Amino acid sequence: MRNENYEPGTPENGSPLAVSLTLDEAPFLKNLVEKLAHRRYDTGYCYEPMPSGWNAVNTSSIEAYLSGCMDIRGNDEIISLSFTTCFAFTCTKLAHGENTLSWVNSLS
Repeated sequence: MRNENYEPGTPENGSPLAVSLTLDEAPFLKNLVEKLAHRRYDTGYCYEPMPSGWNAVNTSSIEAYLSGCMDIRGNDEIISLSFTTCFAFTCTKLAHGENTLSWVNSLS
């Protein structure tokens, strides 16, 4: 849900710290994650019989190195840090459902 009163780069809720991130090659990242979500084969795990109240889930993951710049804004100070790090992206799919990006994790 989007906060209509949010101004980028300013701390929310009186917090003295705000962090913003800019990714290099964002279209490349979008392409990688879309390929993950729309793979051409279905392993079939999401159709396995499960106990009542449980759903079987197909998962697929991909690692991608990302680079960019992270700006940290404190009281009267801005720190800009360049980074290159590896992230793991995981998509899940329920039976007869769409793939959903469900987890992103930095591996550093």
